[in-house]
Amino acid sequence: MSALVEFAIFPTEKTQSKSEFVARVLDMIDRSGVSYQITPMGTIIETETVGEALALIEKAYAELQTDCSRVYSTIKIDYREGPLGRLGKKIGSVEEKLGRKLKS
Repeated sequence: MSALVEFAIFPTEKTQSKSEFVARVLDMIDRSGVSYQITPMGTIIETETVGEALALIEKAYAELQTDCSRVYSTIKIDYREGPLGRLGKKIGSVEEKLGRKLKS
């Protein structure tokens, strides 16, 4: 099974720029060993189960709650049968159909 989960998480009461808080969460994700991709509007992670993804998001909440009193998040989940590796394959499939690489 493969769970692709896109989420954004940040404090609402801190500074206008959220990059410091995003960096803290990304460091935690990177150390977890889970495959991920950062985008301008969120982070996509790939795990074998939805539970694993939600556990990682719960750790992200714990990380931010150390000094943030209000944390906001959005979460989108795509869970399906099949092996891990969809994170790169989905983009590759579109590029194949276009006959060219997409701009990053």
